[in-house]
Amino acid sequence: MTQQTKNETKWLCCQLGARENYAIPRALEPSGQLKALLTDAWVKPGSLVNKIPVSSLKSLGDRHHSDLKDATVYSFTNELVLFEAQHRLRKTSGWARMIARNDWYQKKVIQQLKEITAKSPQQQNVLFSYSYAALDIFKYAKSQGWTTILGQIDPGIEEEKIVISEFQKDQKLAPDWQPVPKQYWQDWQQECNLSDYILVNSEWSKKLLIKGGVDERKIKIIPLVYQAPPDTENFRRKYPTQFTNDRPMRVLFLGLITLRKGIQACLEAIQGFLDDESIEFWFVGSQQINIPKTLQNRKNIRWVGAVPRSETAKYYQQADVFLFPTLSDGFGLTQLEAQAWQLPIIASNRCGDVVTDGVDGIILPEVNGQEIRRSLLRLKSQPELLQEFANTTRLESKFSLTSLHKSLFNLI
Repeated sequence: MTQQTKNETKWLCCQLGARENYAIPRALEPSGQLKALLTDAWVKPGSLVNKIPVSSLKSLGDRHHSDLKDATVYSFTNELVLFEAQHRLRKTSGWARMIARNDWYQKKVIQQLKEITAKSPQQQNVLFSYSYAALDIFKYAKSQGWTTILGQIDPGIEEEKIVISEFQKDQKLAPDWQPVPKQYWQDWQQECNLSDYILVNSEWSKKLLIKGGVDERKIKIIPLVYQAPPDTENFRRKYPTQFTNDRPMRVLFLGLITLRKGIQACLEAIQGFLDDESIEFWFVGSQQINIPKTLQNRKNIRWVGAVPRSETAKYYQQADVFLFPTLSDGFGLTQLEAQAWQLPIIASNRCGDVVTDGVDGIILPEVNGQEIRRSLLRLKSQPELLQEFANTTRLESKFSLTSLHKSLFNLI
């Protein structure tokens, strides 16, 4: 394919939500390759939606990006608000609401795609959509002869099997956890079959997709994009010469507090530190487990709960080490957020490759309480090692928007 032909390729990006901060369309827009972004909600600064005093609508304020101010964007904001209100009245929740939202979104997108096609019926487009809300969209795209690209957000059905195994260890820890409906996975397998390419963010995702029966030839690994906040440029981390009861080692767990994120192993590790006030644990994020009574009111454990994204920076700044013992993740963006603040990481090897073991953090050989406890004890006794890790920590260029654009440009 010639350089000129590549430049003429137009992408239609279908995106439910603000995943990856609109990285795919943002990477395509400067080169003119983005034909349109089709998303559920798009709220420009100054919109009346931002002024509505309803807590459930506050998140819509993030549904916009200045990099796409000149892009063609189709959205269904008003219809989305109505959809959510109707389902709130019906008291649908969990998987039922998520699947209903995915179906609703796809119907709206197909209606818009038909209008786009009518204006330029001969143009061959590339259509990108994220997994689990792509099946009907891909069926339409294939009827038009378009190239289809699936953005796979997680490692798929094999990941759920890992979580099921974890759930069976102690069902009291997360009694409300439910596996996804069978139809969900059947639809996903059809999405994979209809895809010309499947984009994943890590070797771990690729490995599990292949294990789950996905055609390896379709899978392309493209890491997530992350741009560090401006305040990180002048931030310098400094550790004490020794951790004490007055200045404990602060261990940060930030994100969903769920089985999949390895919380069970964390709780096992904490049991060995209950009476050690020279180490402190911070759990920041939505709690989707039953916190054991023995851990609810401990002096060295802080259950912060969910916080707005704008407030996460202060926890990265004040912590001494970031704990990311996930059982399975498509990537784990919080690793890059931690690195932006020079925060050493203890991570599993079941996510995107960010940490270099022994250089800027520690890779757990297994996700269990014993390994987490061993790593924490090592760092607590060697603050100078944490300082070395922090001094070495830096974001690599492969996580940049420029790198993403190059990968997408070379894909087609």
